[in-house]
Amino acid sequence: MKPKKSKYETNPLDEDVAQRADDDWGAVRLGGETEEVKGATRDVGRTANEAARQNAASEVPTQKLQDQLDGSYPSVFIPPTYETPPKYSAPQTYQPPPVPYQPLVHAPFAQPPGSRHVPGLNLPEKWTTILPYFPFYIGAVAAAIELFLTPRNEGRTRFHAAQGLALHLAIMVIGVLFSLVTLVTNSSAGSKFFGVAAFVFLIISIIRVWKGEVHNIAPLTEPAKWLEEHIKPRK
Repeated sequence: MKPKKSKYETNPLDEDVAQRADDDWGAVRLGGETEEVKGATRDVGRTANEAARQNAASEVPTQKLQDQLDGSYPSVFIPPTYETPPKYSAPQTYQPPPVPYQPLVHAPFAQPPGSRHVPGLNLPEKWTTILPYFPFYIGAVAAAIELFLTPRNEGRTRFHAAQGLALHLAIMVIGVLFSLVTLVTNSSAGSKFFGVAAFVFLIISIIRVWKGEVHNIAPLTEPAKWLEEHIKPRK
């Protein structure tokens, strides 16, 4: 005995499947042909959207973005432009930088000394400028006294006093060295020659300063500067 099957269990290879389907749906066979079943399907009413789909040209489903933009869309690869700050304009009037203080010993004077009296010494300027170069150590003593008594605002007198004192000290040191050479070699020719040369150089210095020429001994610049700064005038 075959098991009973439901109407939903169909087999495409079964020869009676078509007959059972017609019986289930109520189809009536006439002369071996199947009649159309009325009422099985019906025409569904179309909405407005269905009518629009029938005519594709009546409505555009998408719109172009370019039609809504006034200008081109800025690219992310182009850097933005910013307002540049105003350029700095240099001042019209030139202002020189402040000059650092320099001792008066660096300033040689190119004019003849006057006859006015120097404060602290009560001597004419033309004499106070040449006394530091007098030979036979007279100039060394005069230069030291001038540095002790002359105020700092008397630049010409203090300049020649510091330079003359440094010159005499250098002559004394070199003279001592030649004396040692004389003791070793028993010959005083070198010491005498140096003494004459030093005397001539001091006379030339007096003449140049008296005429107002620039007389700056370059090797003695630093020693003269040191003497001028460390020998302070008496208050």
